[in-house]
Amino acid sequence: MTSIVFNGSYITKKNTGIGVVSEGLLHSLSDQKMTTLIPKDIGIRGDIYIPNNLSPGHGCISHLRRLYWLQKSVPKLMKDSNAEYFLSPLLEIPLFTGIKTIVLAHDLIPIRYPSVSFLTLYYLIYIPLVLKQSKVILCNSICTANDLHRFYHVPRHKLYPIKLGFNHKKFYPISKTRQRFFLILGRHNPHKNLERVVKAFAYSKIDNYKLVFVGPFDKRYTPSLIKLIEDLNLSHVCEWKDWIEDDEKLSLLNACHALIIASLWEGFGLPALEAMACATPVIASERGALPEVLGDYGYLINPFNIQSIASAMKAVINDKKCFEKALRAGPSRAESFNWLNTARKIEKIIHDID
Repeated sequence: MTSIVFNGSYITKKNTGIGVVSEGLLHSLSDQKMTTLIPKDIGIRGDIYIPNNLSPGHGCISHLRRLYWLQKSVPKLMKDSNAEYFLSPLLEIPLFTGIKTIVLAHDLIPIRYPSVSFLTLYYLIYIPLVLKQSKVILCNSICTANDLHRFYHVPRHKLYPIKLGFNHKKFYPISKTRQRFFLILGRHNPHKNLERVVKAFAYSKIDNYKLVFVGPFDKRYTPSLIKLIEDLNLSHVCEWKDWIEDDEKLSLLNACHALIIASLWEGFGLPALEAMACATPVIASERGALPEVLGDYGYLINPFNIQSIASAMKAVINDKKCFEKALRAGPSRAESFNWLNTARKIEKIIHDID
């Protein structure tokens, strides 16, 4: 295997999204010729420990620190390790160094739904340089590959869609009585489309059901969502949780009536995969990569149409065999999303281009 340095700087003790993917890959790639860079405080073995304050758990300034560290320290670490490639599970690499880099792209939400922010500038200025310099761009879905070609004009021959994985030991069906609530996992950003979900829930007039929101409070978006819930007189049927441990997530996924992931766009949709693995019905957006993940599993909706979302809520409640069908189809489809398979494919790609 070609020698590589793996960028584990995004891994934290409370992983979400990219952090989950980074750790999944780290534990599955062959360590025969791999040097891992990882923060010491998270308790995962690494070959080289890097500053703890580079991960997203240390606030927005950590992103700037990480970009500076990539530019200043990684070239020397690459030389000391005698490595041929720098493998980064996100679109961040040292620039203008001549280092051979392989990156994993997740989504282009800041480009699809731009705002006046550092993140948008990051995608407009820094990301094009990363994409141009990278030898291979792994993509978490065909949708993401198409977006990279469409928005950045990346040549198709550089784009390699791969199937991601999930932790099979943490997400599976358990014997638990289903309860009357819909589960929503993730941040409260506008593209998550939570206001339409709330309006659809009010429109559906479903009795004795709740909405359970699991995700960090965001002072930019959460207050307006709470106000909408108050205006619709739904506060008594909405429950809020911050970041949760995997054990609690497993319990909630196995207890809810369905997971709702009605995003305007997802580059992959890891919560949908985890729900499918737990044999939990999924109400999912027909846009983005969610149909790639779910196939014919779940209830696809038009995320811009409140009636479509409401109809799916009613459909899953009225389908008396929904849990039986989910148990039969969900875990078996989820099995095809395996980190070991993902790692072997990445290693083959690296071997073939070498």
